[in-house]
Amino acid sequence: MRRIWDDAVRALGGTPDAGDLAERYAEPHRAYHNTFHVVTVVRDSSALADAFAFSVEERAVLALAACAHDVIYDGKPGDDERASAQWARDRLAGLDEQHIARVESLVLATITHSSDDPLAHVLLDADLAILGSEPEHYERYRQAVRREYARYDDPAWRTGRAAVLRSLLERDDLYVTEPARQLWDAAARSNLARELQSLA
Repeated sequence: MRRIWDDAVRALGGTPDAGDLAERYAEPHRAYHNTFHVVTVVRDSSALADAFAFSVEERAVLALAACAHDVIYDGKPGDDERASAQWARDRLAGLDEQHIARVESLVLATITHSSDDPLAHVLLDADLAILGSEPEHYERYRQAVRREYARYDDPAWRTGRAAVLRSLLERDDLYVTEPARQLWDAAARSNLARELQSLA
């Protein structure tokens, strides 16, 4: 992950400073939002980007945003993403402001999972790729997320999780890009519906 970060910074003309990037993702309270998750998002966003005519600079920005999008994670939606965006801004000091601002905006897009930026579409789809994984992988994801929210008792968890699942299933487009829809949409809807039924 540090190599990916460093290479992306160099591609944008900067001097790498990954700070505590690797240490953050290795924090013991992370059951899902950990190193494996972020490396997977980097991989999937890069694969999706192959379908688009992104420049070398845009792909570097995308890689940096993928690396940074969950670097601060305390289970506080909104606050975590804003703190992660600030972390990225601090680490990228010295790059052109346009690059810093775009990385920051991509990370912030993960709060609402909506954006007009084509790079964000790829990042957001990669972030949700796990939903369209094989059932056994999805089950490991479900268990890991539950562990991250262990502070909630089962009734509260079921209520909150069911609301999240319903909101995802009610989307006309679960994924923004056509490559992601082809890869993951059908499986994701099946996984989400199965988990929602299990919470009833």
